[in-house]
Amino acid sequence: PENFDVLCAGFPCQAFSIAGYRKGFDDTRGTLFFDVVEIIKRHRPKAVFLENVKNLFTHDKGNTFKVIKNTLEELNYKVFFKICNAMDYANIPQNRERIFIVCFDKNQVVEDTVFSFPTKIELTKTIQDCIDYSLTDEKLFYTQKMSHYDELVKGVTSKKTIYQWRRQYVRENKSNVCPTLTANMGTGGHNVPLILTDYGIRKLSPKECLNFQGFPENFIFPDNIPNSAKYKQAGNSVVVPLIYEVCKNI
Repeated sequence: PENFDVLCAGFPCQAFSIAGYRKGFDDTRGTLFFDVVEIIKRHRPKAVFLENVKNLFTHDKGNTFKVIKNTLEELNYKVFFKICNAMDYANIPQNRERIFIVCFDKNQVVEDTVFSFPTKIELTKTIQDCIDYSLTDEKLFYTQKMSHYDELVKGVTSKKTIYQWRRQYVRENKSNVCPTLTANMGTGGHNVPLILTDYGIRKLSPKECLNFQGFPENFIFPDNIPNSAKYKQAGNSVVVPLIYEVCKNI
Protein backbone atom coordinates (compact mmCIF):
# COMPACT_ATOMS: atom_id res chain seq x y z
CA PRO A 1 0.00 0.00 0.00
CA GLU A 2 1.05 3.58 -0.58
CA ASN A 3 0.29 4.66 2.96
CA PHE A 4 0.32 2.76 6.25
CA ASP A 5 0.44 3.84 9.89
CA VAL A 6 2.92 1.38 11.40
CA LEU A 7 6.02 -0.23 9.91
CA CYS A 8 7.11 -3.47 11.61
CA ALA A 9 10.54 -4.80 10.72
CA GLY A 10 13.06 -7.33 11.96
CA PHE A 11 16.18 -6.83 9.89
CA PRO A 12 18.47 -9.90 9.89
CA CYS A 13 20.12 -10.39 13.25
CA GLN A 14 22.90 -12.82 12.26
CA ALA A 15 25.26 -9.90 11.76
CA PHE A 16 24.90 -8.84 15.38
CA SER A 17 24.22 -12.15 17.12
CA ILE A 18 26.46 -14.05 19.51
CA ALA A 19 25.93 -17.02 17.20
CA GLY A 20 27.31 -15.09 14.22
CA TYR A 21 30.68 -13.49 13.75
CA ARG A 22 29.41 -10.10 14.97
CA LYS A 23 30.47 -8.19 11.88
CA GLY A 24 27.53 -5.83 12.08
CA PHE A 25 27.36 -3.27 9.29
CA ASP A 26 30.38 -4.90 7.66
CA ASP A 27 28.09 -7.87 6.98
CA THR A 28 25.76 -7.34 4.03
CA ARG A 29 22.84 -8.67 6.07
CA GLY A 30 23.47 -5.97 8.64
CA THR A 31 23.10 -3.22 6.04
CA LEU A 32 19.49 -4.26 5.43
CA PHE A 33 18.68 -1.83 8.22
CA PHE A 34 19.26 0.90 5.67
CA ASP A 35 16.63 -0.67 3.40
CA VAL A 36 14.21 -0.27 6.30
CA VAL A 37 15.32 3.37 6.51
CA GLU A 38 14.55 3.80 2.81
CA ILE A 39 11.00 2.53 3.35
CA ILE A 40 10.57 4.94 6.26
CA LYS A 41 11.78 7.85 4.10
CA ARG A 42 9.36 7.02 1.29
CA HIS A 43 6.25 6.27 3.32
CA ARG A 44 6.67 8.21 6.60
CA PRO A 45 4.65 5.84 8.83
CA LYS A 46 3.36 7.31 12.09
CA ALA A 47 5.15 4.58 14.06
CA VAL A 48 8.01 2.15 13.50
CA PHE A 49 8.43 -1.08 15.49
CA LEU A 50 11.79 -2.89 15.18
CA GLU A 51 13.00 -6.08 16.87
CA ASN A 52 16.45 -7.62 17.06
CA VAL A 53 18.84 -9.66 19.18
CA LYS A 54 20.02 -8.24 22.50
CA ASN A 55 23.59 -7.98 21.18
CA LEU A 56 22.58 -5.27 18.75
CA PHE A 57 22.73 -2.89 21.73
CA THR A 58 26.33 -3.69 22.74
CA HIS A 59 27.74 -4.60 19.31
CA ASP A 60 30.96 -2.72 18.45
CA LYS A 61 30.99 -1.10 21.92
CA GLY A 62 27.56 0.42 21.30
CA ASN A 63 28.51 2.14 18.05
CA THR A 64 26.22 0.04 15.87
CA PHE A 65 23.16 0.87 17.96
CA LYS A 66 24.21 4.52 18.09
CA VAL A 67 24.17 4.63 14.28
CA ILE A 68 20.72 3.04 14.20
CA LYS A 69 19.28 5.40 16.83
CA ASN A 70 20.88 8.50 15.29
CA THR A 71 19.64 7.53 11.83
CA LEU A 72 16.07 7.19 13.07
CA GLU A 73 16.30 10.50 14.95
CA GLU A 74 17.67 12.24 11.85
CA LEU A 75 14.47 11.13 10.11
CA ASN A 76 12.63 13.14 12.81
CA TYR A 77 11.42 10.12 14.79
CA LYS A 78 11.26 9.96 18.58
CA VAL A 79 13.01 6.73 19.62
CA PHE A 80 12.22 4.44 22.56
CA PHE A 81 14.01 1.13 23.20
CA LYS A 82 14.17 -1.65 25.75
CA ILE A 83 15.65 -5.14 26.14
CA CYS A 84 12.96 -7.60 27.24
CA ASN A 85 13.20 -11.28 28.12
CA ALA A 86 10.18 -13.45 27.25
CA MET A 87 10.34 -15.16 30.63
CA ASP A 88 10.07 -11.80 32.41
CA TYR A 89 7.60 -9.93 30.24
CA ALA A 90 5.39 -12.45 28.43
CA ASN A 91 4.77 -15.36 30.84
CA ILE A 92 6.54 -17.63 28.36
CA PRO A 93 9.09 -20.09 29.81
CA GLN A 94 11.87 -19.34 27.32
CA ASN A 95 15.07 -17.43 28.07
CA ARG A 96 14.85 -15.11 25.07
CA GLU A 97 16.23 -11.57 25.30
CA ARG A 98 15.45 -9.20 22.45
CA ILE A 99 15.77 -5.47 21.94
CA PHE A 100 12.63 -3.64 20.88
CA ILE A 101 12.78 -0.22 19.24
CA VAL A 102 9.62 1.87 18.91
CA CYS A 103 9.64 5.19 17.08
CA PHE A 104 7.07 7.90 16.39
CA ASP A 105 7.13 10.50 13.62
CA LYS A 106 7.28 13.85 15.40
CA ASN A 107 5.32 15.50 12.58
CA GLN A 108 2.35 13.15 12.97
CA VAL A 109 2.36 12.35 16.69
CA VAL A 110 2.17 14.82 19.58
CA GLU A 111 5.68 16.04 20.38
CA ASP A 112 5.57 15.09 24.07
CA THR A 113 4.34 11.54 23.40
CA VAL A 114 5.38 9.20 26.20
CA PHE A 115 5.61 5.54 25.25
CA SER A 116 5.86 2.75 27.81
CA PHE A 117 7.08 -0.77 27.19
CA PRO A 118 5.33 -3.64 29.01
CA THR A 119 6.28 -4.11 32.65
CA LYS A 120 7.56 -7.36 34.15
CA ILE A 121 4.99 -9.98 35.10
CA GLU A 122 5.21 -13.18 37.09
CA LEU A 123 6.19 -16.32 35.20
CA THR A 124 3.49 -18.88 35.95
CA LYS A 125 3.77 -21.10 32.87
CA THR A 126 6.28 -23.94 33.05
CA ILE A 127 8.08 -26.00 30.45
CA GLN A 128 5.57 -28.75 31.16
CA ASP A 129 2.83 -26.47 29.80
CA CYS A 130 4.62 -26.33 26.43
CA ILE A 131 5.63 -29.98 26.04
CA ASP A 132 3.50 -32.88 24.81
CA TYR A 133 4.88 -35.84 26.72
CA SER A 134 2.67 -38.28 24.79
CA LEU A 135 4.53 -37.85 21.48
CA THR A 136 6.00 -41.06 20.05
CA ASP A 137 7.22 -39.85 16.63
CA GLU A 138 10.40 -41.85 16.00
CA LYS A 139 12.01 -38.97 14.08
CA LEU A 140 12.23 -36.97 17.31
CA PHE A 141 13.98 -39.59 19.42
CA TYR A 142 17.70 -40.28 19.87
CA THR A 143 18.86 -43.89 19.57
CA GLN A 144 21.95 -45.97 20.24
CA LYS A 145 22.99 -45.42 16.64
CA MET A 146 24.19 -41.96 17.65
CA SER A 147 27.84 -41.67 18.65
CA HIS A 148 27.12 -39.66 21.81
CA TYR A 149 24.00 -41.56 22.88
CA ASP A 150 25.67 -43.03 26.00
CA GLU A 151 26.68 -39.55 27.14
CA LEU A 152 23.11 -38.35 26.66
CA VAL A 153 21.76 -41.19 28.79
CA LYS A 154 24.16 -40.28 31.59
CA GLY A 155 23.32 -36.57 31.45
CA VAL A 156 19.61 -36.41 30.58
CA THR A 157 18.08 -37.73 33.78
CA SER A 158 15.08 -35.54 34.74
CA LYS A 159 11.71 -35.08 33.06
CA LYS A 160 11.34 -31.66 34.65
CA THR A 161 14.06 -29.78 32.81
CA ILE A 162 15.45 -29.14 29.32
CA TYR A 163 18.93 -30.14 28.21
CA GLN A 164 21.30 -29.32 25.37
CA TRP A 165 24.12 -31.31 23.83
CA ARG A 166 27.21 -29.09 23.91
CA ARG A 167 29.50 -30.95 21.51
CA GLN A 168 31.15 -33.00 24.26
CA TYR A 169 28.82 -32.83 27.25
CA VAL A 170 25.20 -32.47 28.31
CA ARG A 171 24.14 -29.09 29.66
CA GLU A 172 21.15 -28.93 31.97
CA ASN A 173 19.14 -25.71 31.99
CA LYS A 174 18.58 -25.28 35.70
CA SER A 175 16.50 -22.12 35.36
CA ASN A 176 13.42 -24.25 34.59
CA VAL A 177 12.87 -22.49 31.28
CA CYS A 178 13.70 -23.36 27.68
CA PRO A 179 17.03 -22.04 26.35
CA THR A 180 16.82 -19.54 23.50
CA LEU A 181 15.42 -21.22 20.40
CA THR A 182 17.66 -20.71 17.37
CA ALA A 183 17.18 -20.78 13.62
CA ASN A 184 19.61 -23.68 13.18
CA MET A 185 17.85 -26.12 15.53
CA GLY A 186 16.84 -28.20 12.53
CA THR A 187 20.46 -28.86 11.66
CA GLY A 188 20.90 -30.92 14.82
CA GLY A 189 24.08 -30.83 16.84
CA HIS A 190 24.20 -28.78 20.01
CA ASN A 191 21.38 -26.41 19.09
CA VAL A 192 18.35 -28.58 19.75
CA PRO A 193 16.74 -28.51 23.20
CA LEU A 194 16.41 -32.08 24.53
CA ILE A 195 13.92 -33.60 26.95
CA LEU A 196 13.33 -36.93 28.67
CA THR A 197 9.93 -38.64 28.42
CA ASP A 198 8.62 -42.12 29.19
CA TYR A 199 9.58 -43.06 25.62
CA GLY A 200 13.20 -41.94 25.75
CA ILE A 201 15.34 -38.89 25.00
CA ARG A 202 14.12 -36.66 22.21
CA LYS A 203 14.35 -33.17 20.80
CA LEU A 204 11.47 -30.74 20.95
CA SER A 205 8.94 -31.05 18.14
CA PRO A 206 8.34 -28.06 15.83
CA LYS A 207 4.94 -27.58 17.46
CA GLU A 208 6.54 -27.48 20.91
CA CYS A 209 8.98 -24.85 19.66
CA LEU A 210 5.99 -22.75 18.61
CA ASN A 211 4.53 -23.26 22.09
CA PHE A 212 7.74 -21.82 23.54
CA GLN A 213 7.25 -18.80 21.27
CA GLY A 214 3.74 -18.30 22.60
CA PHE A 215 1.91 -19.15 19.38
CA PRO A 216 -1.85 -19.81 19.64
CA GLU A 217 -2.70 -23.47 20.22
CA ASN A 218 -4.62 -23.65 16.94
CA PHE A 219 -1.65 -22.46 14.83
CA ILE A 220 -0.32 -25.22 12.55
CA PHE A 221 2.32 -25.42 9.83
CA PRO A 222 1.29 -26.45 6.30
CA ASP A 223 1.88 -30.17 5.75
CA ASN A 224 4.29 -29.70 2.84
CA ILE A 225 6.99 -27.92 4.88
CA PRO A 226 9.91 -30.15 6.00
CA ASN A 227 10.72 -30.30 9.71
CA SER A 228 14.06 -28.55 9.19
CA ALA A 229 12.23 -25.51 7.78
CA LYS A 230 9.70 -25.60 10.63
CA TYR A 231 12.50 -25.48 13.20
CA LYS A 232 14.16 -22.62 11.34
CA GLN A 233 10.94 -20.61 11.18
CA ALA A 234 10.20 -21.24 14.86
CA GLY A 235 13.72 -20.16 15.86
CA ASN A 236 13.57 -17.04 13.68
CA SER A 237 10.17 -16.06 15.00
CA VAL A 238 9.14 -13.74 17.82
CA VAL A 239 7.39 -14.33 21.15
CA VAL A 240 3.82 -13.58 20.16
CA PRO A 241 2.38 -12.40 23.53
CA LEU A 242 5.27 -9.97 24.03
CA ILE A 243 4.88 -8.50 20.54
CA TYR A 244 1.14 -8.21 21.21
CA GLU A 245 1.71 -6.23 24.40
CA VAL A 246 4.13 -3.82 22.72
CA CYS A 247 1.69 -3.34 19.83
CA LYS A 248 -1.15 -2.55 22.24
CA ASN A 249 0.99 0.18 23.79
CA ILE A 250 1.88 1.59 20.39
